[in-house]
Amino acid sequence: MMNRVVLVGRLTKDPDLRYTPNGVPVANFTLAVNRTFTNQQGEREADFIFCVAWRRQAENIANYLKKGSLAGVDGRLQTRSYDDQDGKRVYITEVVADNVQFLEPRSAASQDRGGDFGGSSFDGSGQRSQGSSYGDQRNQGYTRTDEDPFSNDGQPIDISDDDLPF
Repeated sequence: MMNRVVLVGRLTKDPDLRYTPNGVPVANFTLAVNRTFTNQQGEREADFIFCVAWRRQAENIANYLKKGSLAGVDGRLQTRSYDDQDGKRVYITEVVADNVQFLEPRSAASQDRGGDFGGSSFDGSGQRSQGSSYGDQRNQGYTRTDEDPFSNDGQPIDISDDDLPF
């Protein structure tokens, strides 16, 4: 059996961080994910997908992601149900996030939404697995997203035919 979901989209509002009665953090958020095709009016539609994250990852999401943040979510699809106040059964389908990637650099988030986060990833344990901090002088050899590393600087590119994959 396989149950895997991979999404890239923007948060529709700030994440909602709560705690269970046992003190376990849980964050709920919704991703707006564009569809790959356009409608009859030529506009691109989006799906709004509910996501949930637990423990340290939930706290990181609440601290670093805001409304409009671009994020990648890797997780599994889950369906659950509960009885509402009227006694009616309510079914919810959501993505339980195993890994959330923060896909915008810190500088872009600060300019657009006033956030303060980098292109970082936190796995299910809450450990930072990658990232960069623009302006951090310790990060040597990084490429800013607004600079094209393949731009023509006027010099010929020296590549041996043995290095080509075809």
